[in-house]
Amino acid sequence: MPDNVVHFAIHADDLDRARRFYQGVFGWRFEGFGSNDLSGFCKIKNSAGGQPGIIGAMQHRRYNALPQPVLGYECSISVQDVDSTAAAVEANGGKVLMPKTAIPEVGWLIKFRDTEGNLACAIRIDENAK
Repeated sequence: MPDNVVHFAIHADDLDRARRFYQGVFGWRFEGFGSNDLSGFCKIKNSAGGQPGIIGAMQHRRYNALPQPVLGYECSISVQDVDSTAAAVEANGGKVLMPKTAIPEVGWLIKFRDTEGNLACAIRIDENAK
């Protein structure tokens, strides 16, 4: 569904500590991608083992290839075309911080800063992205 928030990411310095916190507070479970490696990036599942409504992830604070750490949650907005969205970000006074990048089994992603300095993402969901 285009133009809706479809993803959030919790950034953490210590992923084990953060996973314990969210598991203790909300009963969330965590699952790695591919090899099920939880060391840098993992999916969040609700206490019943399903998605928490909006797809969630936990990742190391420096995972996202930006020059500074991210404090807070990061939202991703579903779009039909990441390239045209990147052009629109720039045309409307924002700045693309991470160019179109494939996230295997998820889709195509850009990270951008809006005119107020907020970090956000635009994603084209595509399970075949490589």
